[in-house]
Amino acid sequence: MRRTDVVSIAFVVPQQGPTGLYGPSCLACGQLAVEQLNARNGIAGRRVELVYVDAGRPAGVVAEEVGRLVDSGRVDAVAGWHISAVRVALARRIGGRVVYAFAAMHEGGDDTPGVFLLGERPVNQLLPAAAWLREHHGARRWVVVGNDYIYPRVTGAVAQEALRDKGSEIIHSAYVPLGTSDFRGVLDELRRTPADGVIMLLMGQDAVHFNRQFARAGLSDRLLRLSPAIEENTLLGAGAGANDGLFAAAAYFDGTHTVESGEFARTYYARFGPFAPALNAVGESCYEAIRFLARLGEVAGSIDIGSVAALPSGHFYDSPRGLMRLDGNLVDQDVYLAAADGLQFTIQDQITTIA
Repeated sequence: MRRTDVVSIAFVVPQQGPTGLYGPSCLACGQLAVEQLNARNGIAGRRVELVYVDAGRPAGVVAEEVGRLVDSGRVDAVAGWHISAVRVALARRIGGRVVYAFAAMHEGGDDTPGVFLLGERPVNQLLPAAAWLREHHGARRWVVVGNDYIYPRVTGAVAQEALRDKGSEIIHSAYVPLGTSDFRGVLDELRRTPADGVIMLLMGQDAVHFNRQFARAGLSDRLLRLSPAIEENTLLGAGAGANDGLFAAAAYFDGTHTVESGEFARTYYARFGPFAPALNAVGESCYEAIRFLARLGEVAGSIDIGSVAALPSGHFYDSPRGLMRLDGNLVDQDVYLAAADGLQFTIQDQITTIA
């Protein structure tokens, strides 16, 4: 029997596999969000609890576990960071039944009822980042190296078309299975390419392996790297020597130095201490997802899918990322470009601004 005084959220984040690298940051940020909400009014006056689901397993396995939780009434909503392949499987299994706050960057195009896509998308992340690198570093010819699932494939195709109209081009693409650790074949192709840079659409540990091998192959001096998915854990995993010439685009970095991000970082480190899991875009996006559900409850009076369906597009709210604007089931947000500096990022510019 469902408790009416508690909002239970299936918190779907990776705890194993290539994306398990992000897990500790996701778990810490999710815990912080719940503690803050429960110290106030919870969600629509109800205490919040997380039901943890490991998103590092095959998509169908994850979707079935969450589906059973929804079927039984054990959870009221779904939130978290996981790859789009898991999102697609989840949307098919539970779409239209509970609100689902998907935290990760995404390829767009999912209009499943109740699904809110909170992360960055190519039009406000990858494309303006590529334009900035063309303007400031002369990078016009790109090779895409990505994992072989929906987000990298669709994002690569979008970039292929969009960059052609902006004086740049993708001259080659290579997609590898999630969990790849040997990139010798890809690196052999990069040695022969006339490209100026690599658009990396690799996740987690795959990106760590690629960056290490890329640097050992001596390619850092010749090719820039641009990623919408690289974050602080990936820098740490690869090591400082593997990060030269690496750029990342995201709506949040630990060190963005806005009022909102600074306050969030102080709160995070005060709660978890100086040896806390890395504070990064992936973990912070999980905080975003849970706080977004709370915002829905505040505005709609409930997070029941029927209640939130009436939430107007164009709704603004504040977050550690600054001002956010709901656009249908998408969120518009400021996006920054950062350069790797050893094991940290240094913000280069704000590349997208909410109009």
